[in-house]
Order: sequence, then C-alpha cells, then structure tokens
Amino acid sequence: MARVLVLKHVVAEPLGLLDPMLRERGHRIRYVNFARDPDARPRLDRYQALIVLGGPMQVDDAQTHPHLLTECHLIEQAMAADMPVLGICLGAQLMAHVLGAPVGPCEEPEIGWYDLKPTNVTSHDPVLCPLEDRRPVYQWHHWGFDCPADSVSLAVSDQSGCQAFRHGERAWGFQFHLELDERLIRRWLTLPFYRKDLAAAGLRKTPEDLREATQQHLPQSLQLADQVFGNWLGLLESPRRRVILGSR
Repeated sequence: MARVLVLKHVVAEPLGLLDPMLRERGHRIRYVNFARDPDARPRLDRYQALIVLGGPMQVDDAQTHPHLLTECHLIEQAMAADMPVLGICLGAQLMAHVLGAPVGPCEEPEIGWYDLKPTNVTSHDPVLCPLEDRRPVYQWHHWGFDCPADSVSLAVSDQSGCQAFRHGERAWGFQFHLELDERLIRRWLTLPFYRKDLAAAGLRKTPEDLREATQQHLPQSLQLADQVFGNWLGLLESPRRRVILGSR
C-alpha cells in the first residue's frame, strides 16, 4: 500500500479513471486542491508517489498562481528521490519546465481527439509500451513542451511534437488526458469555461462534434488507459532505492 499525493488545480479535472484503480489496489490518496487552498505547502516525506493533474493555468502564471512554484519544488524533490511521478497535461508541462525544457504556446490549440504516435523506443518503455501504433487520444491544451534533455521521448503528435516522456526510471509526463471517461468529457463540454475556451480556440469544432468523436474513439482509449495506468501503478509496489528528499 502506498500513500499518493495528488496535486489538483480545478474541480473539473480530478484523477478520473485513476481514482478507482488506486483504491482497488489499496493505495491511499491525498488531494491537495490548490483552487480551494492556493497557499497549501504539502510535504513529500509521508508519501510514496506524486501525481500532478491538469488545469487551465500555464507554466508562466506563477505571479497569479504562486502555488505553481510550490508544485515545481515538489516535482523536483520527487524526481530527486526516485519517487514514482505522473504528470498529466499541466502536470507534464511543469515537469518539463523543472527539467529545463522549453514550454510554450502551440501553433494551434489541441482540443478533442488527436492521433498519438509512438516513437522507436516506446515498445521498450515499462509504462507506455501498450501504445503499439498510432491511435487517437483526448486533448485539451494550448501549450506544449519539448522533450527534456536526458529524458526519453515516448510519443509525439503531428500538431505539437512531444506528447509523452520518461525521465529516469520512475517519472512520466503525458500531455494528453487518458484519465478521462465519458462522464468527465461530457462534464467539460457542459461547463461554461470549457465551452468558451473551445469557441475561442478557432478550431471550428462544437461540443457536439467532440461528443460524436468521443463515442467513436473512447472505447479504445479506455483500454489503453487501463493498461498504461496499470503499468504505472505497478511501480508503487516495486522497491526503490532510498534517497534523502531535497539532497540534490
């Protein structure tokens, strides 16, 4: 059993599919909700894994969202401690930023279903190896990142380049949203913020377009999510070397 620290930015972007998978394996979850408590200062010393979720802010918004600096420090500590880390969307961008990679606006926002392509090393990755060929995944982001130096690029898209990377042996960043099920996708498409964001993106897509595409692509995405997240959760049971937090 592991204690997992989860950094959450908005109510509408929770763990999704990961929540029941963690609980079924007996792991304990502690959410830090920065929307509710932006001044929170969580510590890692009582936890065995870190998950950083998505959100509408950007990496350079630390002046208006100072908790992003707190999160970057936690990510740096967790990776230095060889702790299992998973960053999703904003979480992956923060990981890339901590590792010194460029993070910035995409040429065009990615909202909806886009093809994800494995690289020539994906089949050897212990977590993302189920991505054997090109397949659509759900996206909602305006910024992207380059693969950090000393990290392994695991997936790319035609639109925005690097979509997934591994740093070391226990830290993964995913730009895409494998954690979403149909309920969460439908919820986003009914909330005013997401509907306005979609309309302003200039993609000529409607919420109904995304709902129809979800019916087509979600079953395969759910299968991939079960395999990929199952692989990452396996790290929580594997032994790790002891590293003093903050020692780097």
